[in-house]
Amino acid sequence: MRILGVDPGYGIVGIGVIEISGNRISHVFHGVIETSKDLPRGKRLKQIYEEFVRILDTFSPDECALEKLFFVKNVTTAIGVGEARGVIFLALEEKNVPVFEYAPNEVKISLTGYGKASKKQIQENVKRFLGLSKLPQPDDAADALAIAWCHALQSRMRRVTHGKD
Repeated sequence: MRILGVDPGYGIVGIGVIEISGNRISHVFHGVIETSKDLPRGKRLKQIYEEFVRILDTFSPDECALEKLFFVKNVTTAIGVGEARGVIFLALEEKNVPVFEYAPNEVKISLTGYGKASKKQIQENVKRFLGLSKLPQPDDAADALAIAWCHALQSRMRRVTHGKD
């Protein structure tokens, strides 16, 4: 099974792809979609959508794990992230990719056992668990891999709990 992890954003969308084969979870890809602050809102959203569709076409994920929107410190930022999530959801729906959402503390717990783990702790564990030679960069891509890892563990738990493994 191939899982696409997404750390949604308006300026930067983190992307992480992992593959589950038996009991092995392996790294396939990580990167980001970046949009320029100089572009109008509509063009930025279109860019996110088009690049995200290319990622879906390239990696053909079976499922997508997406970080839940959790902050409201800056309403303008929250609106932009919400709009980016909207175009991401649209692309996933068009490609019939099931979506699973996880809160940031759920992701941290799945990687470290601690819901308030630092970004550095998350990156170190992503590196170790996926057998990477260096820390995944940028942070948004590392977060996306962490979200995918969280989903891999959760989906494994659901299969075991429901007797499908």
